[in-house]
Amino acid sequence: MSGVEAGTGLFVLLLAMIALRVPIGLAMLLAGMIGYAGLNGWLPLIAYLKTAPYYRFSTYELSVIPLFLLMGQFATQAGLSRALFESANRLFGRLRGGIAMAAVGGCAAFGAICGSSLATAATMGQVALPELSRYRYSGALATGALAAGGTLGILIPPSVVLVIYALLTEQSIGKMFMAAVVPGIVAAAGYIAAIAVYVRLRPGAAPPPAAGMLAVSRASVGMAIAVLVIFVVVIGGIYSGRFTPTEGAAVGAFLTGAMAIWPGRMGGRGLVASLLGAAQASAMIFLILFGAEVFNAALALTQMPQQAARAVAESGWSPMLVLGAMLLLYLVFGCVMDSLSMILLTIPVFFPVISALDFGLGAEETAIWFGVLALIVVEVGLITPPVGLNVFIINGIAREVPITETYRGVMPFLATDAVRVALLVAFPAITLALPRLLE
Repeated sequence: MSGVEAGTGLFVLLLAMIALRVPIGLAMLLAGMIGYAGLNGWLPLIAYLKTAPYYRFSTYELSVIPLFLLMGQFATQAGLSRALFESANRLFGRLRGGIAMAAVGGCAAFGAICGSSLATAATMGQVALPELSRYRYSGALATGALAAGGTLGILIPPSVVLVIYALLTEQSIGKMFMAAVVPGIVAAAGYIAAIAVYVRLRPGAAPPPAAGMLAVSRASVGMAIAVLVIFVVVIGGIYSGRFTPTEGAAVGAFLTGAMAIWPGRMGGRGLVASLLGAAQASAMIFLILFGAEVFNAALALTQMPQQAARAVAESGWSPMLVLGAMLLLYLVFGCVMDSLSMILLTIPVFFPVISALDFGLGAEETAIWFGVLALIVVEVGLITPPVGLNVFIINGIAREVPITETYRGVMPFLATDAVRVALLVAFPAITLALPRLLE
């Protein structure tokens, strides 16, 4: 059996277990163990399992993950989602479709302290959907805007998936964060523009501007400004070298926790819930990391990544054609898998191929550009029919809206996503502008 056949067999086994609803971390672990034992024997597998967990989880850089997760938990317990939504509505409330625009703006701001698309969609959905329903926004526009806005959670830094990608490809976490800022802003602006066009073409989907104004308290504006300050301190401090990513995450968690505790927004129960939530999410991510470690070790034994890179290099295909094929695969699998699992599964195969191609960029810039592109396309998969995890989350909150209506509602946002991906592929400088400027 060739390496490609063995590697393909591992992927088929993994996908079969996922289809049987085996948790993704456990599925990767089991498939990896079976593959490793089949290729190298059970005794080498046992020897590998004795040391692999220690070397994987003793890495200092991984401590950034629970700290960023704790930061997001504090933000949720402090009620920052409502404050950010109300503040965004102050900017957009006078426009037709303004509350839907405010929901997108709130998602973007909440993503700056949350780092999870699914959590952003769920949290902002609970806050914004009642208001959208009260002002008689159409079900398609309300749920479509929130499902799309939720995808901003993992793109706008700090992002756990960008941290994992940086560690896997040995890139600077600070540069990955800075590279994602402009694409994140472009995404939010594109979604707001899509809402503006949608309500112009279908005026009945949103009320007149005068009916869409919500009362905004000074406290909400103050909290929104505090979130912006925390974002600048954390991201600016990491990139300027004033502190490491882990120290930056600790600073962010401390400031967010202080903002939650000081005015009495979060009591003892909220603190315990935040700690438990961060611990549970960290455990889930670390299980996925360990499963991916074992699976990728088995994949390495098949020599599939190296053979794939060599085959592409000798095929004569243009670099853009190869990149387009990879992004298409990310889009397809992003419909049914979470972004972290996709990155962990594909980077060991795709990254050597991308590194061997000439895009007219340096090795570091190619790695950063590809990482942001891959993350964007995986996130687009979260709202792409016929599945789309974000669509299911929002539709679970808005039970009175048929899921087919939600799918119709995300179509304008998918159109802006297609334009955004095309721009970022054609003009890598958009992604690399901030890292280049701040070097």
